[in-house]
Amino acid sequence: MFFLFLAICSSSAIALIFKYSETSRMNRYAVTSANYFAAILTSGIILMVRGLLVPEELDFINALKQISESMSSDSIMISSESSFVWAVIVGLCAGGFFFLAFIYYQISVRNHGVGLSGAFAKLGILVPMLLSLLFWKEYPSQVQWLGIVLAIFSIVIVNWPKKKSLKNAIRLSLLLLFLFGGISEFSNKVFQKYGLQDHRALFLFINFSIAFAFSLVTTLNKRLPIKRRDLITGIFVGIPNLFSSYFLIMALDKIKAAVVFPIYSAGTIVVINLVGLLLFKERLKKLEISAIILVIISLVLINL
Repeated sequence: MFFLFLAICSSSAIALIFKYSETSRMNRYAVTSANYFAAILTSGIILMVRGLLVPEELDFINALKQISESMSSDSIMISSESSFVWAVIVGLCAGGFFFLAFIYYQISVRNHGVGLSGAFAKLGILVPMLLSLLFWKEYPSQVQWLGIVLAIFSIVIVNWPKKKSLKNAIRLSLLLLFLFGGISEFSNKVFQKYGLQDHRALFLFINFSIAFAFSLVTTLNKRLPIKRRDLITGIFVGIPNLFSSYFLIMALDKIKAAVVFPIYSAGTIVVINLVGLLLFKERLKKLEISAIILVIISLVLINL
């Protein structure tokens, strides 16, 4: 539970720092790029301190074969060489989703506030839970199904049309945040399921390197002015961003995913809403408050 607590604290710090950056009208693309660069440096330092653990001889085809065998049978233990390859593959795939999740998180914080955005970001646990159900037959109980239904209902009531214009009613940024955030969280589970803990820093290093490449290209194409505070804010975001995934993977190695993701999400939602209310004086609308309450209730039910 200690690693899960650290993951919650790190995740909450990301939301609150982003709130400051949007309040100050910073260049969100520069903030995102600096964030990933800081995460790369931090994970790189961890790799140098602990050692990269690069296999002396690497048979890529054989490693892929062993990974495939491990997926088909839980009794087959993956080797260090195969774990190295797995960290690279999953890291390459996850990087793009991490970038999209962060961009839409910042957009949602600006448009809908830190409380509601944080709720939908953490509601993204439905994605890894449902995918775990599909791939690894982790069937939820009847009470957990009730939590899933309530969580989906909270999305519906927040996006319920208030005007005749459907374009103005549907909050697309929140829905995309939910999807991309969920896939990003699922990548941590995918690595942990078949990879070795010795390679988690490598997985995150590659993950954030890919996200940084996407982010840097986007930042340069936007050609918006970049200020020192944009870079400083991004650096402060990057460190907890890295460790939220780092500690989450460690927690998943000790506790079942059905327990980790709901507690991780519910804990973060509570923290960011309390701090958002006390520090940023945010006032949510009744419908938004109802949605957040439903999210918290659903997360509790999912954890039963």
